[in-house]
Amino acid sequence: MNDHATAAALTLPLDESNPTPLYLQLQQSIEEAVRKGSLKADDALPGERDLARQLGISRVTVRKAITGLVKKGVLVQRWGSGTFIAPQMRLEQPLSRLSSFTDDMSARGLQSSAILLSRSTGQASTDELMALGLSPGETVSRVNRLRMANGIPMAIEHAVLPSRFLPDPSLVKQSLYAVLHEQGCMPVRALQRLHAVLLNEEQASLLHVAPQSPALYIERRSFTAAGEVVEFTSSYYRGDAYDFVAELTIAQPERIHHDDA
Repeated sequence: MNDHATAAALTLPLDESNPTPLYLQLQQSIEEAVRKGSLKADDALPGERDLARQLGISRVTVRKAITGLVKKGVLVQRWGSGTFIAPQMRLEQPLSRLSSFTDDMSARGLQSSAILLSRSTGQASTDELMALGLSPGETVSRVNRLRMANGIPMAIEHAVLPSRFLPDPSLVKQSLYAVLHEQGCMPVRALQRLHAVLLNEEQASLLHVAPQSPALYIERRSFTAAGEVVEFTSSYYRGDAYDFVAELTIAQPERIHHDDA
C-alpha cells in the first residue's frame, strides 16, 4: 500500500472543533482502519512529515499519536525502516510442555522457518561448562537462529550442545529437536527460567521492532532420560506476540484436627 492509499484508509475525519484531541482522533482512525481491514499487518505508514501534510495536522500531533499506538501494540517501529501495522499474531505458549518451536508453530497451523545467524564448534566457555555440566576442555556446538512464524520474526534463539550430542551443527536445518531425535538423545524434561528484558538495537532490528522494546528472555536446560544436560538454549521472544501460560493448582490444605471433647 502506497502512502496516499494509507492516508485514504484513515476514514475517521480529523475535526479541530471536536473536543477530542487531534492525536487521539488519529489514533482512533488508525485503529478503526485496522479493525476494518483497510490497513493490514505489515502495511507501512507514511513518514511523520508526509502523514502530517496529507492530513493537514502538525508533525508533533502525528508523532504523539504514533507513540501511543506503538505502546498499545497497534504499530511497530522498525529501526531504519519506518512505522508499520503490527502483526496481528499473538501466541499462547504453555510453560508446562517441552516441545520445539517447529512443533509449536505446526500445532497452530503456522509455517515455521529459521534464518541462520551463526554456527560454530569449539571449546566450551566457563559459562557453557557450568550450564551443561561439562569438564574443562570439552567441546560444544553452537547454533544461533532467528525463528519465524509465517515469515514474521518471533524469537532469537542461541543453542549450545555438547559435541557428543551434536557433532556437526550444520545438521540443524529446521528443528533442533528433530536432529536430536535422530541422534538418539531426545530431551525428556527441561528447566526454564524467564524474565523481562529490553531489546538492544541489534536484537530489535532482527525482530523488526523498535530498540528498547520489551521481550521475554528464557534460558532452558534440557535433559536426556539418563539425566545428562543435552541442550542449553537462551532465547529472546517478542513481548508483543507471546503470552506464556502456566496452569497452577493449589496445594491441599492440611487437615485440621479438632478435639472431640
